[in-house]
Amino acid sequence: MRTVLNVLNFVLGGFLTTFSWLVATVMSIIFIFTLPLTRSCWEITKLSLLPYGNEAVHVDELNPSGKNALLNSGGTLLNIFWLVLFGWWLCVMHILAGIAQCVTIIGIPVGIANFKIAAIALWPVGRRVVSVEVAQAAREANARARFR
Repeated sequence: MRTVLNVLNFVLGGFLTTFSWLVATVMSIIFIFTLPLTRSCWEITKLSLLPYGNEAVHVDELNPSGKNALLNSGGTLLNIFWLVLFGWWLCVMHILAGIAQCVTIIGIPVGIANFKIAAIALWPVGRRVVSVEVAQAAREANARARFR
């Protein structure tokens, strides 16, 4: 089912959003001062291409023992920088694609996936794209550790 939905996503406009993320990735490489944004950009490019079966989770969820206040502060500054340069137009791109996909009944699940990615597009630094199973296992491990 995931494969069918990923193909449907690509056909119904996912190629445009993925191409937009690729453009943002290349731009973040070309502008030397935006190199720290490149990894996050590439991670979300993968999510835009294959939204079903993958999920974007924060690195603190994947490795809670590696939390660092200094890195989190730097990530927040990078996210603000990202929002000004790239985030807003990528978010608008996903919202427009989501609306266009929701017009057709068959595209509603794909449109909902685009709305989720639009929220991630605004604040992507510090997120990693992992399989749904890995994300669920990380959340369960964090919950067990928190309530012991």
